[in-house]
Amino acid sequence: MIHLYAFCGKTWYYYFDMGIVDGKRIRPEFSATAEGAHTKAEAILRRKILEYENAGTVFKPQEITLQDFLSFWMEEYVDLKLEPNTYYNYESTIKNHILPHLGKFKVKSLTPHVLQQFINLKTRECYARQTLSIIIGILSKALNYAVYPFKYIKENPMHYVELIKDKSRKPTREDLKIQSKENLRRINSVLNEDHPFYLPFHIGLHCGLCVGEVCGVEWKHINFEEMTLEIEQQLVGIKDENRNVHWQPRPPKSKAGYRTIPFGNALTEILKRAKKRQLENRLKCGEFYKKDPEHDYVCKKENGEHYTPSVIKYNTRKVKYQF
Repeated sequence: MIHLYAFCGKTWYYYFDMGIVDGKRIRPEFSATAEGAHTKAEAILRRKILEYENAGTVFKPQEITLQDFLSFWMEEYVDLKLEPNTYYNYESTIKNHILPHLGKFKVKSLTPHVLQQFINLKTRECYARQTLSIIIGILSKALNYAVYPFKYIKENPMHYVELIKDKSRKPTREDLKIQSKENLRRINSVLNEDHPFYLPFHIGLHCGLCVGEVCGVEWKHINFEEMTLEIEQQLVGIKDENRNVHWQPRPPKSKAGYRTIPFGNALTEILKRAKKRQLENRLKCGEFYKKDPEHDYVCKKENGEHYTPSVIKYNTRKVKYQF
């Protein structure tokens, strides 16, 4: 970004905002003084803009490292346009995977060969394909931003990088952690209705939901007459500036995430008993019952506090250790 402004009436300054380099915001400044200074400054400004756009030789924005550019991109693009949870996932991936290998590279030095070698290295380190896809996605989006609107590079080198096809054997049921009917019976046998994992387990089992969706289900989403459950949100952990997690409902990431799921008589009876038990707990706890004025979640503790994915995952591990 380019600015032109006056100082003391006779001296005209202009500067370029180059963003962040080595952790500092760079704004080179030039001036013109004497009669006709404003006209001279404008002429200099036009010339410098032309030099900058044609060759990048004035302020050399191409000297910026990937580490500095990703920091700038996260601040100016990801933080403003994407969900907070996506921001923190990107931040973690950049810190743990991208910067240790590529952070010191200048953006202009990131050739398809360099980037392909990096992705191949991560592939050999046996990272999950989902992790590799996230890394590729971050680099592709960030370097698109470097092409336009910033014009740090003329072409995105990630366009020529590919994820090598996995030639290993197809995953087995054990690899995919698909539970057998016998295992599901064993899990159910150790859960009574007072167990904190009982209700989330049955909602997830009967409706095929992920843990965030289970936690996001409210009573208004359940139609007992039609025996259907509406998926309209999921509970997501949002980190504040102090890295503390706050669980908040968020809409599904895609249209396909919104769906109506039918369920049978078994889950109907489980839900009805759970609703009755929650009403009894509210009367028993009185003023100490934690009633949420905005959300009436289905999965709650005895005191009314809603379950979070962290709580459910903790109880999942406890059940696992029993076997």
